[in-house]
Amino acid sequence: MLRVAVVGSGPSGCYTAQHLVQLDPGARVDVLDRLPCPYGLVRYGVAPDHEKIKSLQGSLRTVLEHKRVRFLGAVPVGPGGVPAARLRELYHAVVYCVGAATDRHLGVPGEELPGSWSATEFVSWYSAHPDAADTGFLRGVRSAVVVGVGNVAVDVTRMLARGEGELRPTDMPHTALTALAASEVTEIQMVGRRGPSQARFTTKELRELGTLPDTAVHVDAAEAALDPAFADPSGLPPPRRRNVEVLRGWTAPPRPDARRLIRLRFFLRPVELLAVDGRVGAVRFERTAPDGEGGVTGTGRFEDVEGQLVLRSVGYRGVPLEGLPFDAATGTVPHLAGRVLRGGAVAPGEYVAGWIKRGPTGVIGTNRSCAKETVTSLLQDAPALTARTLPDDPLPALRAEGANPVLWQGWESVERAESRLGASLGRGVVKLPDWESLLTAAREGDGADPRP
Repeated sequence: MLRVAVVGSGPSGCYTAQHLVQLDPGARVDVLDRLPCPYGLVRYGVAPDHEKIKSLQGSLRTVLEHKRVRFLGAVPVGPGGVPAARLRELYHAVVYCVGAATDRHLGVPGEELPGSWSATEFVSWYSAHPDAADTGFLRGVRSAVVVGVGNVAVDVTRMLARGEGELRPTDMPHTALTALAASEVTEIQMVGRRGPSQARFTTKELRELGTLPDTAVHVDAAEAALDPAFADPSGLPPPRRRNVEVLRGWTAPPRPDARRLIRLRFFLRPVELLAVDGRVGAVRFERTAPDGEGGVTGTGRFEDVEGQLVLRSVGYRGVPLEGLPFDAATGTVPHLAGRVLRGGAVAPGEYVAGWIKRGPTGVIGTNRSCAKETVTSLLQDAPALTARTLPDDPLPALRAEGANPVLWQGWESVERAESRLGASLGRGVVKLPDWESLLTAAREGDGADPRP
């Protein structure tokens, strides 16, 4: 009987578990997560107003409720938790599906000023991640600057422009809803260092900005026209052509009666965050120009853009995992078709899937094929891996290491508590926003898990 630990319960972890039990009729899989809640970025990264994408939790739930899959929440692996070496002793194989856990920085002076945050920190706050802190993101903010032109940048821009009536039906924590409802932000500038034809958002998400009530969207035609493809996008690949066509439709003067204005800016590179009264008050950008090779070059001309809130959305990076090799250049674990490589040689029983394997690329569905490749490698290795005798159940040994896992019944108890909270507020489901409330709710429902 093959026993596998999957570290991480987001899409890549769930798809790994799914492929294992589908392709090996005897496999038993424990899905470990340091959080007491499953689903990873589907729960804590997808914007709360994107209900269709969040509904993916239903299919991930089916995986975690499989009779040969067991969810073990609140089990950190590594420093302060279960040592990776001990995990390897308790399972025939360990698959790490931990994503890319940190944000890229701008690397400019003033980036650490109060009011300057990563977009991920802002997303974590309005998504009720238990590690997030309510830092008064919107206090005293009239203008916001979002650095980056990808889908996360579009998400945070859209959330800054949403009104209470649109956010109240979501599962957003009540403190974030209250703060966003009281927001005095009237202008949001989303800024990219290259041109509109090179922006990385998808057209569906981009178009949503134009549907926001009481909000105008504007693109400066002269600025965008620095991109030769803006005037004639016919030669672009279809996704980028559609983006440019949407942007071209926003070059007309914005309607003056809108309460909020979103400006999409291009060919501006941040060089410094400027302080006003001890916190960020503006961003200094250098105007860039196409270099003819797909990149940009500085022009030596500068523009200061007002913003009491600055959110950077310029990409993610993986972080080293205890006991595993790490390629600092790519932010990934070296691997061969998912098999971890140590010094160029395969490390038996150790595997990776998801962003820690391939870097922060692709969409949620990309994790399915990525996980299948890793599982295929693992099952090819299984005859040698299963020659090692294991304890009948690793759970007592995990508890001996200090872990106090939240089992599936505990997670269901969290769901019930979130439904009760929402009902008490006159809303639907509302997420519990902190470790104490999550663990209290989980422990009320913990019991003996009948699954092996």
